[in-house]
Amino acid sequence: MEELGLREVYLPKAAKEILICSRDVNRPGVELNGYSECFDPDRITILGRSETEMLKSFGEERKAQAIDRFFALHPPVVIVARNIEISQDMLAAAQKYEIPLLSSKDSTSNLLASLVAFLNVELAPRITRHGVLMEVYGEGILLVGDSGVGKSETAIELIKRGHRLIADDAVEIRRVSGKSLVGQAPENIRHFIELRGIGIVNARRIFGMGAVKLTEKIDMCINMEIWDATKNYDRMGIDSEVTEILGIEVPVLTIPVKPGRNLAVIIEVAAMNNRQKKMGYNAAYELLSSLGVDVAELQGVDIKRELDI
Repeated sequence: MEELGLREVYLPKAAKEILICSRDVNRPGVELNGYSECFDPDRITILGRSETEMLKSFGEERKAQAIDRFFALHPPVVIVARNIEISQDMLAAAQKYEIPLLSSKDSTSNLLASLVAFLNVELAPRITRHGVLMEVYGEGILLVGDSGVGKSETAIELIKRGHRLIADDAVEIRRVSGKSLVGQAPENIRHFIELRGIGIVNARRIFGMGAVKLTEKIDMCINMEIWDATKNYDRMGIDSEVTEILGIEVPVLTIPVKPGRNLAVIIEVAAMNNRQKKMGYNAAYELLSSLGVDVAELQGVDIKRELDI
């Protein structure tokens, strides 16, 4: 109600006690005409000009019956758009069946779009994972790796280089669409960073408001691991590693950690390189092409990887 500027017409109890569990929204044209076999009682209902004009065309007796029959289906809440005047029949039905009734000044289309966007974020499937989430050159970078590998120290260096912290230690990840993951920090630890030897620091207090951000889309995942001399690390970048989070594939880079490596600079380059790849440019293909290799015959593959996060 606060987010969308909805006005209370009738509430059977306090708004905070009324729970919404579906991200879908219903416009009840067929239900008002008597067909309710496919009605979903978990969906918020929006009544716009089309529905209200249709009800007016029914005549008073049929209109009252249609409204009563619809409210008897117990939708979780009914919102009337465009500041359309709410009839006494509708108010009486809402009170009879204890259905929350709200009003909006927005047009039906704008209200529908805003409501779906809000519900997609607030009711998105979510998980919490161990890691650090940073915004680097506009790219959301999720740093993962074993405890003590240096994620928080790298985050501090990135902050000092002008990038922004979203979450340290615990990252709440939401699937807001079929292609997008958004991360944020749990509210009780937001903006705090743990540094071994120093303790807990508040990044917003020390570095200022420009050093933090509330949420960010996750564009890639960087797995930090202790350097293993026996392991063959990727040096070309033709094949791509991906990991699956909430059913969405996210590009993964494995960066070996050892003394002397400037991880902040490496992550900056990784972020810019990932953006170039999304725009269709791959430096490895250009190098091989200049060496006379037929890049049309090269087929990079996505290698799925399970990350222990």
